[in-house]
Amino acid sequence: MSRDNRKKDGDEADTRQDTRVVNAGRDPFSYYGFVNPPVYHASTVLYPSAEDFNARRAPYSYGRRGTPTTEALEVALQELEGPSCAGVSLLPSGLAAISAALLSVVKAGDHVLVSDSVYGPTRMFCDRILSRFNVTVSYYDPQLGASIAGLMRENTSAVFTEAPGSLSFEMQDIPAIAAAAHAKGAVVLMDNTWATPLYFRALDAGVDLVIHAGTKYFSGHADVSIGSVAANKDTVAGLKNFVGTNGLCVGPDDVYLALRGVRTLAVRLDRHYRSGLTVARWLEQRPEILRLLHPALPSDPGHDIWKRDFAGACGLFSVVFKPVPQRAVYAFLDALELFGIGASWGGFESLAIPFDCTNLRTATPWEPGGPTVRLHVGLEAVEDLIADLERGFAALADAAGSAD
Repeated sequence: MSRDNRKKDGDEADTRQDTRVVNAGRDPFSYYGFVNPPVYHASTVLYPSAEDFNARRAPYSYGRRGTPTTEALEVALQELEGPSCAGVSLLPSGLAAISAALLSVVKAGDHVLVSDSVYGPTRMFCDRILSRFNVTVSYYDPQLGASIAGLMRENTSAVFTEAPGSLSFEMQDIPAIAAAAHAKGAVVLMDNTWATPLYFRALDAGVDLVIHAGTKYFSGHADVSIGSVAANKDTVAGLKNFVGTNGLCVGPDDVYLALRGVRTLAVRLDRHYRSGLTVARWLEQRPEILRLLHPALPSDPGHDIWKRDFAGACGLFSVVFKPVPQRAVYAFLDALELFGIGASWGGFESLAIPFDCTNLRTATPWEPGGPTVRLHVGLEAVEDLIADLERGFAALADAAGSAD
């Protein structure tokens, strides 16, 4: 892990990271000195002559293939991913980024290993789409580490990881998995949306294709759907070819909003990290709570891996309640006023949803010990969020008591 990926108070590298977020992909004097790049709404690109057209002598060829607006975001994300990044492709959503990344490296007859704790739609894509192309998918225990080598087959072409796991937050030993996969000739993909490249440089850890749902923290305002895939030198050509050949592109306004979000990513993510950890520590002491699923807490089984590899955390984690009727959990959620009930996360607002991973697991059992709720701690004052949760606990107690 490079020193630049470790976030410590007073560390010079932290300042460089913050500066990079603000300036990467920005060249004001190429557009008359304005601070932000213009939003190019474009399809046709004109050439000065027929000879230039036939020779494709122009920096841009067609709106779908890229504009100065899309290039600005791609360059910014490439710089954030670090020197191991050879290129970035933008996609219309996080799920589109996941599917494009996988389809750029697998072919009919291949076998793919996928973490049992991946984002639910990733599993649906593998089961419903990859299977139609004669690609076999096996799900593995996310905590296997280097022993994943025992699951590799002659035709295993890719290993898909996500750390921490979606909803359940298991940490994965990404460097160990990458080393084992590469020894067998397989490509490693990772959904790194939770940490972003500010807190985990996945390419430096051995990952070949890194996926981000930019809908979340890159955008940061719950108003954009966008995804990105960062590739190393071995996978970038295949990725770019797949994305371009399939006509995948993102609208210029969404690109611009995501780029604007990136400029404040460092300060927002730091606030999410600190506020989320404060709320999690408070919840850990509540008598209603059985345990927290948050890798940054010392009590979490994946804490040692998180501490070794990651430079921080975000505002997303899960809570396991002590056994109570489901109606009591609903009462808890319905009583919240600052935590909205809704999918996605990464915006400025706090969110809470109930979940059950039972039907999302095939390689590992889901036995949390009680009802589960996922929380996203937003940018509101921590004191107000804690007061809101106390309101929810009061409602939970009333509902649990009436159920008796």
